[in-house]
Amino acid sequence: MSLGSERLEQLELIALKIREDIIKSLLIAKSGHSAGPLGVTDILTTLYFHILNHDPKNPKLETRDRFILSAGHLCPALYVTLAHSGYFKLNKLATLRKFGSGLQGHPHNLALAGIENSSGPLGQGISQAVGVALGVARKGLSSEVFILGSDGEMQEGQVWEAIMFAGQKRVNHLTYFIDRNNIQIDGFVDNIMGIDPLKTKLESFNWHVQEINGHNILEIINAVELAKAVHDKPSAIIARTIPGKGVKFMENKFEWHGKPPDEKEAKIALHDLRTLEGQIESEHE
Repeated sequence: MSLGSERLEQLELIALKIREDIIKSLLIAKSGHSAGPLGVTDILTTLYFHILNHDPKNPKLETRDRFILSAGHLCPALYVTLAHSGYFKLNKLATLRKFGSGLQGHPHNLALAGIENSSGPLGQGISQAVGVALGVARKGLSSEVFILGSDGEMQEGQVWEAIMFAGQKRVNHLTYFIDRNNIQIDGFVDNIMGIDPLKTKLESFNWHVQEINGHNILEIINAVELAKAVHDKPSAIIARTIPGKGVKFMENKFEWHGKPPDEKEAKIALHDLRTLEGQIESEHE
């Protein structure tokens, strides 16, 4: 699919703004996850600002596409994306993880507009997404169901049971983004319990599988278009991402899986983001 350079630049700028607000909201919260949310920002930006059929003014629109977040700890990225999409005001991001806030530490679908599922315990999202996709099909809707899960949660048995079921039942209109960032809370995925050959495993369960650069917006768009064209099986997109993307001292460091920046670190992080890690002069300084 072709995408004009101006539109591509718009999406990249939105992703930059989202990453900045992730850092700012984590700083205020003084808790939360940094690496994963920064890594999946390009995927969420592309979905919410280019691909999904959704309406922030009517979040329960029956014909909407559904987005299921399985890896609930990635919610800072989802919250910021929803705010920039118009689901709620940007100043609400300052309430992340505050008592009584809808922006809970893991998403709760009854607490905030735009949240389709409650998540937190890892591995449940794919089961939820398969159920949603079956429900959408029974209603005769043409809605697409997207899920974003982590590579670490693929160490769980429930994930593979749902994958096996979806492949056997040929559940379509279902696209599973797997954030292949290679880290989890206590180390590197491959050192703890490797999941490769991931593509081969998924294909053996009757899934259509693609592997992409999860930071390349064009690749994300093209992969989704191809997934939509597959009607006889579910689709998986293994998106290779860099945890902490855009912040040099966080990138590929599993230590940043589950901690926020302090004031000094946040200042450095924002400078990295605004200058593309020092490659350009910042217009914000």
